[in-house]
Amino acid sequence: MTVPEITAPAGTEEALRPHAEDAFADELKALAAADDRQRPVRWRLSPWAVAMYLLGGTLPDGTVITPKYVGPRRIVEVAVTTLATDRALLLLGVPGTAKTWVSEHLAAAVSGDSTLLVQGTAGTPEEAIRYGWNYARLLAHGPSRDALVPSPVMRAMSEGMTARVEELTRIPADVQDSLITILSEKTLPVPELGQEVQAVRGFNLIATANDRDRGVNDLSSALRRRFNTVVLPLPATPEAEVDIVSRRVDQMGRSLDLPTGPEGIDEIRRVVTVFRELRDGVTTDGRTKLKSPSGTLSTAEAISVVTNGLALAAHFGDGVLRPGDVAAGILGAVVRDPAADRVIWQEYVETVVRERDGWKDFYRACREVSA
Repeated sequence: MTVPEITAPAGTEEALRPHAEDAFADELKALAAADDRQRPVRWRLSPWAVAMYLLGGTLPDGTVITPKYVGPRRIVEVAVTTLATDRALLLLGVPGTAKTWVSEHLAAAVSGDSTLLVQGTAGTPEEAIRYGWNYARLLAHGPSRDALVPSPVMRAMSEGMTARVEELTRIPADVQDSLITILSEKTLPVPELGQEVQAVRGFNLIATANDRDRGVNDLSSALRRRFNTVVLPLPATPEAEVDIVSRRVDQMGRSLDLPTGPEGIDEIRRVVTVFRELRDGVTTDGRTKLKSPSGTLSTAEAISVVTNGLALAAHFGDGVLRPGDVAAGILGAVVRDPAADRVIWQEYVETVVRERDGWKDFYRACREVSA
């Protein structure tokens, strides 16, 4: 049996998740055209315009810049000005506080390229931060610049760009410390060639780290001193969190051809309420104390729950987001420890959800998926 080759018509290929500089190219172009303020060397925009790109606003010609980050303005301003100095930026926070999202958009606005990325894991080698070798050329001709494979950080240094290191605390400590010389001396020695790569103006580095990962691979004091640390908080109010979830779900829904609209706002608000109450250990009115489950119940997880609910509504319902579409996703987010978390969830359902006005349908949906 021959399986026919499936090819997409020319010009119809679309990235499932475009890079920030591609997804918001029109906004970046409009900002660059309107931006008459001083720009640091090799920056695509001025610090003021970078902050507007992240926080949103309206340009003099009427172009609307959509917010990429909903939170305190000063946090964004400090992050942007850090990148304009010779200090690297460390975005720190609990899971789901948009650290990766902010770092990508900062790199896109500053350098026009967010792809110079090192993804930190327990298995990240030193070569991912420094450089590697094309072993075929190395064996054939010995060490040479042609045989050297630059890392994203090395490329950023030589081109005056912004590099990104995700989940820095997941990287082994000895590999983390390979950044010390890069960040302090702004050079990357290549002893095999008797050479070094010097960072040109415009180079900087954004790292992200998870508050919950302290103790996995703590940063050495020497490395931490090379960063200016900016803590990204959880959304301060339910309204802010609902706004964040609504915006991201709308963006993701459009890319996935899922229905979005005002009909789903009640369920988004409900998901946010459940997550915040269990996260804070108290109901919104402050009257009932709750046990918190082991999961983080972050804004990012709320976005995932609602997006999955929209997919259920689109493919197995009438296209309108309803309690039954989000109940299973909430259960999966809350119950990470099958023993302890399930008890916490059942107590919440019976003591809070059951008694809350207007939540009857949601209570029934929760009972159904929990059975």
